[in-house]
Amino acid sequence: MPETAMQAFNLPSAWKSTDYPTKDAFAIDLEPRHIEALNAEVARFKATGGGHEDMNTKTFPLSEIADDIADWRDEVHTGRGMILLRGVPVENIDLDDLRLLYLGLGSHFGRPVSQSNMGELVGEVVNIGDKDPKERAYRSSRELMLHTDRADHIAMLCIRPAIEGGLSGYASALNIHNIMLEERPDLLAHLYNGFHHHRFGEQPPGEPVVTRERIPIFSITDGVPSVIFIRGYINLAVDEGHVSLSNGELEALNYMEAVSNRPDVRLNFLMEPGDLLFVNNCLILHTRTEFEDSDDPAKRRHLMRLWLREDNRPAAEGVIIHKGKAGIEKQEGKGTYYNNDAVETAFEVRAPR
Repeated sequence: MPETAMQAFNLPSAWKSTDYPTKDAFAIDLEPRHIEALNAEVARFKATGGGHEDMNTKTFPLSEIADDIADWRDEVHTGRGMILLRGVPVENIDLDDLRLLYLGLGSHFGRPVSQSNMGELVGEVVNIGDKDPKERAYRSSRELMLHTDRADHIAMLCIRPAIEGGLSGYASALNIHNIMLEERPDLLAHLYNGFHHHRFGEQPPGEPVVTRERIPIFSITDGVPSVIFIRGYINLAVDEGHVSLSNGELEALNYMEAVSNRPDVRLNFLMEPGDLLFVNNCLILHTRTEFEDSDDPAKRRHLMRLWLREDNRPAAEGVIIHKGKAGIEKQEGKGTYYNNDAVETAFEVRAPR
């Protein structure tokens, strides 16, 4: 591990929860001109007959508000790492049009990629599996641990919150790193060395159920830091007997998780209808408390999610392998439920290069 890896991060994205007493501190209220530009672009794009896979900054240019978008993108990519746009007209627009608006705006923050074996570019965050741990987290109602997704940036758009619970939580991974560097620097080496991840049945054909490579939690490439933290997939690889953890590795994971949930580290708030959050998934962890849904299908919790790649962002090999160039590969006949019934390819640990 290079010595520079043990330096504290002095970046705007190394924030504490106390820096933002309410979500007003990082929220931007959309103006009528923003909504007009978005709606006009949706109408123009629909006239071309294009689909979700055709969406990019050239097919959905948003030239009229390009300067504002550039400022928002810079805040996410190189600033705080998180912005909240308020006032998306979720109640006054057809859902198909809303997906186009959302995907088109999101493409200005990164290249949209598939979020599951279903190949969807706009993920529907709805409760399908309740508390079942074999269902992907975004399609459940269970409480989640702070984690990252397999993308560079993510976006969450609230259409309806739950009738109870479902608070969103965010924490700066760089702040967590700095706290651990000060309190337990001996544990950081394990986090830079990384861990094998279970792939939850979403690996391409012929690939093992657990990553051959160690995926670093913290890494630095060309001076650019990245974080990948999915404790659930690390745990599952251990629970199924594919790998084991040393005492030091387990302590490092537990310590990071404990720090991430400190009140001055973790920022909690409720997303409301029309709230659109863009987050730098390379630097910020996110979570959600468990929730209860309405019995009325028309009132059940509904958010939309984007996974976005920043193709020119420097990253370590393990980071690139983990995220994939196009996200999670689409596989016909496969969904988001882990059956543990696939033919398993032999797992072979690949030494770091």
